[in-house]
Amino acid sequence: MPRKVKSAKPLIYVFCEGESEQAYTDYLKKTFADVAVLKRPPDTGLFEEAESKFSKSPKYKNSIDVTDEIWFFYDVEEKDIPKWNDRFNIIKKLRRLRKKQEIRVRLLMTSGCIEYWFMLHYKYYTPKLITVSEKEKVISEVKKLIPTYEKGNYAATEKIAVNYQTAMDNAKKTVKALLSDGLPGLEDTDIRNQWLNTKSMTFSNVYEAIEYLQGLR
Repeated sequence: MPRKVKSAKPLIYVFCEGESEQAYTDYLKKTFADVAVLKRPPDTGLFEEAESKFSKSPKYKNSIDVTDEIWFFYDVEEKDIPKWNDRFNIIKKLRRLRKKQEIRVRLLMTSGCIEYWFMLHYKYYTPKLITVSEKEKVISEVKKLIPTYEKGNYAATEKIAVNYQTAMDNAKKTVKALLSDGLPGLEDTDIRNQWLNTKSMTFSNVYEAIEYLQGLR
């Protein structure tokens, strides 16, 4: 298979943890199609999935030279804290897929459940999101606003996603509020991302990806 030719638009591969992340990604793909090409695997899967695809799949291997960014869209949960070192090793490996210019790896993280990011489309708040009951409460709040909402429901997700500007404003506040708790900084760095992945705080930084897409305009 011949290697792909570089498009004028940035090419971004998005690996999603669940169906709701996929539905939201597809909304972004449609909304920002004028400035970026967002692609995602049909199956869910994160770091190991990306490592496998870029090392074994001809489709992905032949896209390395034209891939601008790789995104991981997922929930930050206590059970995943021990996985950070292995995930970070994969991140470093993906960056080095290209020798001349590293591929940008961006982490789209939300505490507990994606539904917290969805609720930020309507209001600012920072509930605890560690236990199953705490997460279920947020999911029920989403369903009160959008009764048809179910994980992976495209129509319901789009009703939420159109309010992304409000979500961005609220999500920025969640990250900034963590500075007083010891967050190393607001800039997207490995040190900051390790902190966010391992401290069990409530936040979402998905707004950074949308800011990037807006900036392309």
